[in-house]
Amino acid sequence: MNDGLDEAPPRRIRPLWTVLTVVVLLLLACGVPAVLVAGAVGEHGGRPVLRRADTTADDPASRAARDLAARITTVLDRQSAALLAGDQAGFLAVAEPAAHADLRRRFAALRALKVTTWRAEVTGLPTEIAGRPGEWRLLVRFQYCIVVPGCRPSPVLAGTRWRDDGRQPRLVAVEESKSAETGTRPWEISDLVAATGARTVVATTPALRGKLPGLLARAEAAAKVADGYALGDSRPDRYRVFHAGRAEWERWYGGGRPTWTGGYAVTVGGGHHEVVLNGEGDEAGLDDLLRHELTHAASLPDQGYPGKATWWLVEGLAEYAGAAGRSVDRYEGLAEVRRLVQGGWNGRLEGIAPADDAPADRVGGSYGVGYLAVRHLVDRFGEQRLLDFFAAVVHERAPVARAAEQVFGESWTALHDECVAYVRARVS
Repeated sequence: MNDGLDEAPPRRIRPLWTVLTVVVLLLLACGVPAVLVAGAVGEHGGRPVLRRADTTADDPASRAARDLAARITTVLDRQSAALLAGDQAGFLAVAEPAAHADLRRRFAALRALKVTTWRAEVTGLPTEIAGRPGEWRLLVRFQYCIVVPGCRPSPVLAGTRWRDDGRQPRLVAVEESKSAETGTRPWEISDLVAATGARTVVATTPALRGKLPGLLARAEAAAKVADGYALGDSRPDRYRVFHAGRAEWERWYGGGRPTWTGGYAVTVGGGHHEVVLNGEGDEAGLDDLLRHELTHAASLPDQGYPGKATWWLVEGLAEYAGAAGRSVDRYEGLAEVRRLVQGGWNGRLEGIAPADDAPADRVGGSYGVGYLAVRHLVDRFGEQRLLDFFAAVVHERAPVARAAEQVFGESWTALHDECVAYVRARVS
């Protein structure tokens, strides 16, 4: 990540497991991504443009590469149509037998997720693999929607390998995407089962299939809360929730989370976020966790938030939603806030984000400070004006001082001091 500006560290509400984090995708401004780029591809389909490495080159090798790219495009179109039609045999038919096991798993996982859009678009030209005559590597941008037809698709850029005998190219392998920002998607590497509700789709591994009905019911309840924090008309078409077993937790979206993390949300492009829950977590905190993470999915823009100085606002809103209207005295992070305040906190909201290696109680205290600051602003101005402030700061990237004057009609210096005084008073 770029100096941590688009990433929020994990957090803990209850001991050990109900920990929350947001990982957001750094979006590039250019139109041709080196890694996954949300919105870099047209949303309404159309044939991909094959970009030449050298637009002036017209040598035999370049012509052969362009011809191969065009033939691969035809093959990928057939495979995409087979996936959407539920034709597994057709999906596998374009590939070498050695690739069938991986492709069969991908096919089943995407069908379980009710894939409604699938486009495979070649980027650039294929390159011959050194030492393997007749084998080529080509980057392909896969775009997908799940459950909802015609959504803004989420893109994934992955390497593919092909064998060409001059007639029909044969798919040898699809590599895991492994982008620096999001890591590998669950459907790329895991068997999945899924259940779909009015507002959510919940997926897990076959071993945890028995948890799906309860997870779906709780996710649907959380979605009703999270919908209230969507800005404008931008509420998610479906909240995407993945429940990870122990092994999957270490692999999905790159893994590597602190051991006390209970869940996180990743923006995957196209206006979508995907939420991951730690299957080893404490069931008692699951409802708060779902409300928190789905609120991130509802409220955050594709490009993440402006930086650590606004971390308290982003996490404070999600904590406020997670508390589901409970009184401040029933917020379970108060003890951690008290330890933080009494431990020498300097009283600045913009510096409250915990370090990546912070201990669990410091993380929980940081989230609690964000919650209390947001709670004070809601108590003073109401939820709608708080959301207007959030939109100005997080979506429009206005300076906090200017947003406070515009939305609240008051000086941010005075409001900041009020929020800090409120935090201290609640734990004194």
